[in-house]
Amino acid sequence: MAYGKTTSYYEIQKLKKRIKVVQGSSSASKTVSIVLILIDYATRHPDKLISIAGVNMPHLKRGAKRDLKNILTENNYWDYYKIVENKAESTFTFFNGTVIEFLALDEGKARGARRDVLFVNEANLIDYETFNQLEIRTKESIYIDYNPTSEFWAHTELVGVRDDVDFIIVTYKQNEALDEAIVQALERRKHNKNWWRVYGEGQIGELEGLVYSGWTGIDKVPDSAELIGYGLDFGYTNDPTAIVCVYKHEGGYLLDEICYHTGLFNKDIAEMIKQHNLQSVLGVGDSSEPKSIAEISSEGINLIGATKTSQDKGKTYNQWAISKIQEMKIYYTNSSINLRKEYLGYMWASDRTGKKLNVPMDGNDHTLDAMKYRLIQTLAPKVQYDWEVR
Repeated sequence: MAYGKTTSYYEIQKLKKRIKVVQGSSSASKTVSIVLILIDYATRHPDKLISIAGVNMPHLKRGAKRDLKNILTENNYWDYYKIVENKAESTFTFFNGTVIEFLALDEGKARGARRDVLFVNEANLIDYETFNQLEIRTKESIYIDYNPTSEFWAHTELVGVRDDVDFIIVTYKQNEALDEAIVQALERRKHNKNWWRVYGEGQIGELEGLVYSGWTGIDKVPDSAELIGYGLDFGYTNDPTAIVCVYKHEGGYLLDEICYHTGLFNKDIAEMIKQHNLQSVLGVGDSSEPKSIAEISSEGINLIGATKTSQDKGKTYNQWAISKIQEMKIYYTNSSINLRKEYLGYMWASDRTGKKLNVPMDGNDHTLDAMKYRLIQTLAPKVQYDWEVR
C-alpha cells in the first residue's frame, strides 16, 4: 500500500520524549508516518484535539492534508471510525469526539486555542517565535519534520540543547512503500554531493553549490517599496503557475509571491492578476507561451513575453540572467514560502564525477523563473549590443 506502515513509521513511533524532531531525506515517509501515528492516537484517545500546522493552507493541502485524506480513503477509515470532515474549518472529527485540525500559520493561528498534540509540518519554513507560541499551547506531544536544507532553530534551540527532545533521521531507504521509479530518480542525483546530502541522506545541507545566496527575508512589503511589476511562469497539471511581484526596495529588489497553484486556466490567471490590482503594471511572462500571453493580455492586462536574449556573447540567456541577478541585492517576504523553498534548493548541476556544471538543476524553479523574467526585463532596454544589430 502507498500509505502503509514502513520502517520510518516504526522508528518514529519509538520516540517517547515530548518533542519529537524528525529530520529526513526526500520521500522518507516522514509526514505520512506521523499522520498515521496521529490517526492511531485519535482512535484510542477520546475528546482530544490534534493540530497539524503548516506555513499556509495551500502548503498543507498539497502535503499533510492530502496525505491524511488518502490514508483515510485507502484504509476505509471514513466509515470505520465515522469520521466527519468540516471543509470550512479544515477539521476531521472521529467517532469518539477527537478532532484533527489543520492550522495555517500565516493566518495568525499560532496564538489560538490550546491543544493536546501538535505536528508542525516542514518546520524549517516557520520562525522560532511561531513555534514557541505553538509549544506553550500544547499539552502533550509535539512532532516536527523537515528536509534539512540548512541549519535552523530545531538544531540550535532543540536538538542537543533540551532534555525533552528526541531526534531521528530517516531516509528513503526506510520507506518500503516508495515506488522504484522514484528511488531511481533520487539515486541518479548522487553525483550532486550537497543535493544528495540533503535529499538522499537526510543530512544538514552544506550550502555549497547554491545558484543564489545572500537573500534577505522580511516580514512584509513596506509602504516605501515601489512596485515595478510582476513575473509570470506558466504551469498547469504537474507544474504550478507562479506569479511573483517585484518591488524596488533599499537599493535592491523585493520579491513577493502571490500565486503558486496548479490547474489554472488563462482566464483564472487574468482574474488573479486583477484581484491584486496588477492589470496596469508591467507583467513579464514566459515568452515560450505566446498564446497564453495573448489571451491574458486580451483581458486588459499589461503582459509581455520575456526578452530571452543574452547580453554576454559567452553565456546563454539563463546563465547571463542568473549572473545579473546574483549582482543584485534581493529581499523576499517571509510569506513567499515556495519562493524561499526554491531559493534554498536551487543548485548548480553536477556531472557524474561531481564537477559543477554552469547550468542549474532542472526542477523546482517556478517562482525563480517568474522573478527572473521581470528582473531581467528591467535591464533589457538599457543596452543594445553590436552583435544584435544587423
